[in-house]
Amino acid sequence: MTDGDLYDRGIRTVVASWEVIARGPARAAVERFRGGAAAVFPVGLERAIYNNAVVDRDLAASARRETLAAIETAYSVAGVDRFALWVHESDAALRADLEQRGYAFTESTRAMGMLLEDIAVPRIEIDLAPADWAEHLRILGSPPELLSDADLSAFHLLVARVDGESVSTAVALDHEGDCGIYDVATLEHARNRGLATALTALHLHEARIRGCRTATVQSTTAGDHVYAAVGFHDLGRILEYAQVVERPDRQGDGTKILLAT
Repeated sequence: MTDGDLYDRGIRTVVASWEVIARGPARAAVERFRGGAAAVFPVGLERAIYNNAVVDRDLAASARRETLAAIETAYSVAGVDRFALWVHESDAALRADLEQRGYAFTESTRAMGMLLEDIAVPRIEIDLAPADWAEHLRILGSPPELLSDADLSAFHLLVARVDGESVSTAVALDHEGDCGIYDVATLEHARNRGLATALTALHLHEARIRGCRTATVQSTTAGDHVYAAVGFHDLGRILEYAQVVERPDRQGDGTKILLAT
Protein backbone atom coordinates (compact mmCIF):
# COMPACT_ATOMS: atom_id res chain seq x y z
CA MET A 1 0.00 0.00 0.00
CA THR A 2 1.44 3.36 -1.01
CA ASP A 3 1.43 6.44 1.21
CA GLY A 4 -1.04 8.00 -1.22
CA ASP A 5 -3.41 5.06 -0.76
CA LEU A 6 -3.06 5.32 3.01
CA TYR A 7 -3.73 9.06 2.95
CA ASP A 8 -6.88 8.55 0.88
CA ARG A 9 -8.09 5.85 3.29
CA GLY A 10 -7.64 8.31 6.14
CA ILE A 11 -9.67 10.99 4.39
CA ARG A 12 -12.47 8.52 3.68
CA THR A 13 -12.50 7.60 7.37
CA VAL A 14 -12.68 11.28 8.37
CA VAL A 15 -15.66 11.81 6.06
CA ALA A 16 -17.30 8.71 7.54
CA SER A 17 -16.77 10.18 11.03
CA TRP A 18 -18.52 13.36 9.93
CA GLU A 19 -21.43 11.27 8.66
CA VAL A 20 -21.76 9.55 12.02
CA ILE A 21 -21.64 12.87 13.87
CA ALA A 22 -24.28 14.32 11.53
CA ARG A 23 -26.84 11.73 12.67
CA GLY A 24 -28.76 13.76 15.18
CA PRO A 25 -27.91 17.47 15.13
CA ALA A 26 -30.62 19.51 13.46
CA ARG A 27 -30.33 19.82 9.67
CA ALA A 28 -26.83 18.33 9.68
CA ALA A 29 -25.71 16.18 6.76
CA VAL A 30 -22.70 15.14 4.75
CA GLU A 31 -23.25 15.90 1.10
CA ARG A 32 -21.23 13.77 -1.31
CA PHE A 33 -20.31 14.82 -4.82
CA ARG A 34 -18.62 12.97 -7.63
CA GLY A 35 -15.34 14.62 -6.68
CA GLY A 36 -15.62 15.34 -2.97
CA ALA A 37 -17.75 15.74 0.15
CA ALA A 38 -18.94 18.51 2.48
CA ALA A 39 -19.99 18.18 6.11
CA VAL A 40 -22.80 20.71 6.60
CA PHE A 41 -23.79 21.70 10.14
CA PRO A 42 -26.04 24.77 9.90
CA VAL A 43 -26.99 25.28 13.56
CA GLY A 44 -25.97 24.60 17.14
CA LEU A 45 -22.58 24.27 18.75
CA GLU A 46 -21.52 21.94 15.94
CA ARG A 47 -21.74 24.77 13.41
CA ALA A 48 -18.44 26.27 14.57
CA ILE A 49 -16.55 22.97 14.33
CA TYR A 50 -17.66 20.54 11.67
CA ASN A 51 -18.21 22.57 8.52
CA ASN A 52 -15.32 21.02 6.60
CA ALA A 53 -15.02 19.72 3.05
CA VAL A 54 -12.64 17.63 0.98
CA VAL A 55 -11.99 17.42 -2.75
CA ASP A 56 -10.59 14.30 -4.39
CA ARG A 57 -7.01 14.55 -5.53
CA ASP A 58 -5.99 14.39 -9.18
CA LEU A 59 -9.33 15.58 -10.56
CA ALA A 60 -9.31 17.13 -14.01
CA ALA A 61 -9.48 20.93 -13.89
CA SER A 62 -13.10 21.16 -15.02
CA ALA A 63 -14.27 18.46 -12.59
CA ARG A 64 -12.34 20.07 -9.74
CA ARG A 65 -13.99 23.43 -10.32
CA GLU A 66 -17.43 21.84 -10.62
CA THR A 67 -16.89 20.12 -7.28
CA LEU A 68 -15.77 23.35 -5.62
CA ALA A 69 -18.85 25.12 -6.96
CA ALA A 70 -21.09 22.32 -5.66
CA ILE A 71 -19.49 22.52 -2.20
CA GLU A 72 -19.92 26.29 -2.08
CA THR A 73 -23.55 25.94 -3.14
CA ALA A 74 -24.24 23.34 -0.45
CA TYR A 75 -22.97 25.66 2.26
CA SER A 76 -24.71 28.71 0.81
CA VAL A 77 -28.07 26.94 0.66
CA ALA A 78 -27.63 25.86 4.30
CA GLY A 79 -26.77 29.41 5.37
CA VAL A 80 -23.22 28.47 6.39
CA ASP A 81 -20.66 31.21 5.68
CA ARG A 82 -17.70 29.68 7.53
CA PHE A 83 -16.20 26.42 6.33
CA ALA A 84 -12.78 24.97 5.61
CA LEU A 85 -11.54 22.96 2.66
CA TRP A 86 -8.88 20.35 3.41
CA VAL A 87 -6.10 20.08 0.83
CA HIS A 88 -3.04 17.83 0.74
CA GLU A 89 0.08 19.96 0.48
CA SER A 90 1.05 18.24 -2.79
CA ASP A 91 -2.18 19.26 -4.55
CA ALA A 92 -0.88 22.45 -6.15
CA ALA A 93 -3.71 22.66 -8.68
CA LEU A 94 -6.43 22.67 -6.02
CA ARG A 95 -4.51 25.16 -3.91
CA ALA A 96 -4.24 27.49 -6.91
CA ASP A 97 -7.96 27.17 -7.64
CA LEU A 98 -8.85 27.97 -4.05
CA GLU A 99 -6.63 31.02 -3.93
CA GLN A 100 -8.13 32.23 -7.19
CA ARG A 101 -11.59 31.88 -5.64
CA GLY A 102 -10.62 34.03 -2.64
CA TYR A 103 -9.64 31.37 -0.12
CA ALA A 104 -6.64 31.72 2.18
CA PHE A 105 -4.57 29.18 4.09
CA THR A 106 -5.52 29.16 7.77
CA GLU A 107 -3.79 26.23 9.47
CA SER A 108 -2.48 22.73 8.96
CA THR A 109 -2.27 19.29 10.51
CA ARG A 110 -0.03 16.34 9.75
CA ALA A 111 -1.60 13.31 8.09
CA MET A 112 -0.09 10.11 9.49
CA GLY A 113 -0.80 6.47 8.83
CA MET A 114 0.39 2.93 9.39
CA LEU A 115 -0.25 -0.73 8.72
CA LEU A 116 -1.53 -2.34 11.89
CA GLU A 117 0.93 -5.18 11.44
CA ASP A 118 3.59 -2.58 12.25
CA ILE A 119 2.41 -1.51 15.72
CA ALA A 120 5.63 -0.50 17.44
CA VAL A 121 4.62 -0.92 21.08
CA PRO A 122 2.92 -3.72 23.00
CA ARG A 123 -0.51 -3.40 24.52
CA ILE A 124 0.04 -1.14 27.54
CA GLU A 125 -1.96 -1.84 30.67
CA ILE A 126 -3.52 1.29 32.17
CA ASP A 127 -6.42 2.02 34.50
CA LEU A 128 -9.46 2.55 32.30
CA ALA A 129 -12.55 4.40 33.45
CA PRO A 130 -16.01 3.61 32.05
CA ALA A 131 -16.48 4.95 28.52
CA ASP A 132 -18.34 8.14 29.43
CA TRP A 133 -18.86 10.80 26.75
CA ALA A 134 -19.49 13.46 29.39
CA GLU A 135 -16.04 12.77 30.83
CA HIS A 136 -14.57 12.77 27.33
CA LEU A 137 -15.95 16.25 26.67
CA ARG A 138 -14.83 17.48 30.09
CA ILE A 139 -11.25 16.38 29.43
CA LEU A 140 -11.35 18.09 26.04
CA GLY A 141 -12.65 21.27 27.67
CA SER A 142 -15.76 21.23 25.50
CA PRO A 143 -19.31 22.33 26.34
CA PRO A 144 -21.29 19.39 27.77
CA GLU A 145 -24.12 20.15 25.33
CA LEU A 146 -21.90 19.44 22.31
CA LEU A 147 -23.20 16.52 20.24
CA SER A 148 -25.97 15.92 22.77
CA ASP A 149 -28.28 14.90 19.91
CA ALA A 150 -25.76 12.73 18.07
CA ASP A 151 -25.63 8.91 18.10
CA LEU A 152 -21.98 8.23 18.91
CA SER A 153 -22.32 4.47 19.33
CA ALA A 154 -20.17 3.76 16.25
CA PHE A 155 -17.14 5.33 17.95
CA HIS A 156 -14.83 3.44 20.28
CA LEU A 157 -14.11 5.58 23.35
CA LEU A 158 -11.32 4.99 25.86
CA VAL A 159 -10.85 7.03 29.03
CA ALA A 160 -7.84 6.58 31.34
CA ARG A 161 -7.79 7.51 34.97
CA VAL A 162 -5.13 8.20 37.58
CA ASP A 163 -5.92 7.92 41.30
CA GLY A 164 -9.58 7.53 40.42
CA GLU A 165 -9.76 10.68 38.28
CA SER A 166 -10.51 10.48 34.54
CA VAL A 167 -7.65 12.44 32.97
CA SER A 168 -7.01 11.22 29.42
CA THR A 169 -9.19 10.23 26.48
CA ALA A 170 -9.06 9.01 22.89
CA VAL A 171 -11.62 8.01 20.26
CA ALA A 172 -11.46 5.63 17.31
CA LEU A 173 -13.73 4.89 14.36
CA ASP A 174 -13.44 1.95 11.95
CA HIS A 175 -14.25 2.45 8.29
CA GLU A 176 -13.53 0.02 5.47
CA GLY A 177 -10.66 -1.60 7.38
CA ASP A 178 -9.09 1.67 8.51
CA CYS A 179 -9.12 2.82 12.13
CA GLY A 180 -9.20 6.59 12.51
CA ILE A 181 -7.80 7.95 15.79
CA TYR A 182 -9.33 11.20 17.04
CA ASP A 183 -9.62 13.47 20.08
CA VAL A 184 -6.55 12.31 21.99
CA ALA A 185 -6.31 14.61 25.01
CA THR A 186 -4.93 14.64 28.55
CA LEU A 187 -5.60 17.09 31.35
CA GLU A 188 -2.56 19.31 31.88
CA HIS A 189 -1.70 18.09 35.35
CA ALA A 190 -1.61 14.46 34.15
CA ARG A 191 0.56 14.91 31.06
CA ASN A 192 4.02 13.43 30.48
CA ARG A 193 2.99 10.08 31.94
CA GLY A 194 2.56 8.26 28.63
CA LEU A 195 -1.23 8.16 28.84
CA ALA A 196 -1.80 9.43 25.30
CA THR A 197 0.63 6.84 23.95
CA ALA A 198 -0.99 4.09 25.99
CA LEU A 199 -4.52 4.93 24.84
CA THR A 200 -3.45 5.23 21.21
CA ALA A 201 -1.62 1.90 21.36
CA LEU A 202 -4.62 0.24 22.98
CA HIS A 203 -6.90 1.53 20.23
CA LEU A 204 -4.53 0.14 17.59
CA HIS A 205 -4.35 -3.31 19.17
CA GLU A 206 -8.13 -3.41 19.57
CA ALA A 207 -8.62 -2.29 15.96
CA ARG A 208 -6.39 -5.10 14.72
CA ILE A 209 -8.48 -7.58 16.70
CA ARG A 210 -11.62 -6.12 15.07
CA GLY A 211 -10.09 -6.83 11.65
CA CYS A 212 -8.77 -3.42 10.65
CA ARG A 213 -5.70 -3.37 8.42
CA THR A 214 -4.57 0.25 8.74
CA ALA A 215 -4.82 3.23 11.07
CA THR A 216 -4.75 6.96 10.30
CA VAL A 217 -4.64 10.18 12.28
CA GLN A 218 -4.51 13.93 11.68
CA SER A 219 -1.98 15.32 14.14
CA THR A 220 -0.90 18.74 15.32
CA THR A 221 2.80 19.31 15.93
CA ALA A 222 2.37 18.54 19.62
CA GLY A 223 1.17 15.02 18.86
CA ASP A 224 3.63 13.94 16.17
CA HIS A 225 5.99 12.22 18.61
CA VAL A 226 3.13 10.30 20.27
CA TYR A 227 1.95 8.80 17.00
CA ALA A 228 5.44 8.18 15.65
CA ALA A 229 6.25 6.25 18.83
CA VAL A 230 3.45 3.75 18.21
CA GLY A 231 4.23 3.27 14.52
CA PHE A 232 2.59 6.04 12.51
CA HIS A 233 4.59 7.71 9.75
CA ASP A 234 4.25 11.01 7.93
CA LEU A 235 1.86 11.24 4.96
CA GLY A 236 2.22 15.00 4.38
CA ARG A 237 0.47 18.07 5.65
CA ILE A 238 -3.25 18.74 5.36
CA LEU A 239 -3.72 22.43 4.62
CA GLU A 240 -6.98 24.12 5.56
CA TYR A 241 -8.26 26.89 3.31
CA ALA A 242 -11.14 29.14 4.23
CA GLN A 243 -12.85 32.28 3.02
CA VAL A 244 -13.18 33.33 6.66
CA VAL A 245 -9.81 32.96 8.37
CA GLU A 246 -10.87 32.59 12.01
CA ARG A 247 -11.02 28.89 13.00
CA PRO A 248 -11.45 26.97 16.28
CA ASP A 249 -8.45 26.48 18.53
CA ARG A 250 -6.48 23.27 19.07
CA GLN A 251 -6.46 21.28 22.25
CA GLY A 252 -5.22 18.14 23.88
CA ASP A 253 -2.21 15.97 23.16
CA GLY A 254 -2.01 16.89 19.50
CA THR A 255 -4.82 15.26 17.55
CA LYS A 256 -6.96 17.48 15.40
CA ILE A 257 -10.20 17.84 17.31
CA LEU A 258 -12.98 16.22 15.30
CA LEU A 259 -15.51 15.70 18.02
CA ALA A 260 -15.04 18.78 20.14
CA THR A 261 -13.67 22.28 20.34
